[in-house]
Amino acid sequence: MYKVVVLTDHETATGYRLAGTEVVETTPGAAEQALERLITEGNYGLIAVDQGLIPDPARSVARVMRGRDLPILLPIPSLADAFSSDTVDAKAYMGKLVRDTIGFDIKL
Repeated sequence: MYKVVVLTDHETATGYRLAGTEVVETTPGAAEQALERLITEGNYGLIAVDQGLIPDPARSVARVMRGRDLPILLPIPSLADAFSSDTVDAKAYMGKLVRDTIGFDIKL
């Protein structure tokens, strides 16, 4: 049975652990090597990769993935990008998540 893992930085790892997800912490300099190790282990069916560490995970490990169907690589936005004041209004972002999840707004 294959497992799911999230490859992310130290700051974001705690949130994924609280959600019950297996996490591998790494730094931008060591991220590609960590991803290659996770792929070659053969234990994972899905690897979610923080785009703050590796912007295009499929391209960066194309050589290692050649001839493999699994794992599926899922790029996920980094926490810094999700809440950057330059790219997104954090309040609007959280409001959209609540609306999409429960179907209506909650205002405090």
